[in-house]
Amino acid sequence: MKATLRTVRLTLAEPLRISRSTTTARDAVWLTIEHDGLRGHGEAVTSVYYGLDTGTLRQRLSASGRELSRFPDPESALREWPAREGKRDGQPDPRPPAVTAAVEAALLDLCGKRSGAPVFRLLGSESPRGARSTRSARDAPRDRSARSAPSAPTARTIGIVPAPHAAARARALVAAGFALIKVKAGTPDPEDDLDRVRAIRSAAPGVRLLLDPNGAWTADRTRHLLPRYAELGVEAVEQPIAPGDPETLARLAERSPLPLIADEDAVGLEDVRRLAGRVHGVNVKLAKCGGPRAALRMAEVLAGSGTGLMLGCLTASTLGLAPAVHLADRARWADLDGHLLLTDDPWTGIGGEDGVVRASELPGLGVRERGADTPAVGARETRGTGGRP
Repeated sequence: MKATLRTVRLTLAEPLRISRSTTTARDAVWLTIEHDGLRGHGEAVTSVYYGLDTGTLRQRLSASGRELSRFPDPESALREWPAREGKRDGQPDPRPPAVTAAVEAALLDLCGKRSGAPVFRLLGSESPRGARSTRSARDAPRDRSARSAPSAPTARTIGIVPAPHAAARARALVAAGFALIKVKAGTPDPEDDLDRVRAIRSAAPGVRLLLDPNGAWTADRTRHLLPRYAELGVEAVEQPIAPGDPETLARLAERSPLPLIADEDAVGLEDVRRLAGRVHGVNVKLAKCGGPRAALRMAEVLAGSGTGLMLGCLTASTLGLAPAVHLADRARWADLDGHLLLTDDPWTGIGGEDGVVRASELPGLGVRERGADTPAVGARETRGTGGRP
């Protein structure tokens, strides 16, 4: 197998301001794994919060590409390469979860193309009718026809913007078909956030609302504000307090008048085990947990606990979002709009412009690069990261 990398600049259509930062653009590093004339693709994006710059991503993805070259085929790599459960020689795995997620996505894409199966069937994802399977990728070809492509209404994010602008965006989103809006919060003056939510509620009275302060509130402020947001019909609040104190988050959830969803406090499987049944939801992001199969393990822990699964994302292209969309029918809340925030999404294949993301029935991830016959705008030098075994 041969692995190559390409780095592309993703620019947002408008700056996205949250409580701790404002994002206008980020780099995406695309990993392509080639074997027997077929190619699988995955994406990792830079993140200041997770300490991932372009150089780190390229270095780690290059090292992973060299490791993959030792496997005879992508199926064996998919079985064995990520199976260290976060450890190498008894030590923590130095690969960031975002790198593991990108490699797994590329392998799943390639394996799907080789077997003629979409990724959701390789993963045994349940159908919208509620059928569930725990079959592995090796078993998937036996029951490919049993499941149809997942789809889910996705939230659309409105950042910290003036209330009139937020109201206008809400009206436009509802007109486009969105039924769920996520509102960023966490400004120094809590009345600014309340004004924004009131404006959105007035402009779109029937829309479902999520609120995300990104950990900007204290516990006392959370107790004070939650009833006010409940009166405005907010459906749930993500990570109101700073991460690092999941016990306080669980205690807040116990007495909260509306559901609380853990995000930054729920990174790995042990975090999810600790919070299952104690908060109302957990936001699982593939770049945070390490890929689709890690997300499925988290979903299994949450099943029957009373804690709902939210599937979230970073701002990324369709390529970066696609693996999560193949799991979308497992989520109580889907927040998979990262590709919709871009000026120009260089990939296509999961929809979302009408408020619903949809996995494809095509083999693999079912996405394609726009203008694939010509270099992507902003692409830099492509280098091989591994040779044939």
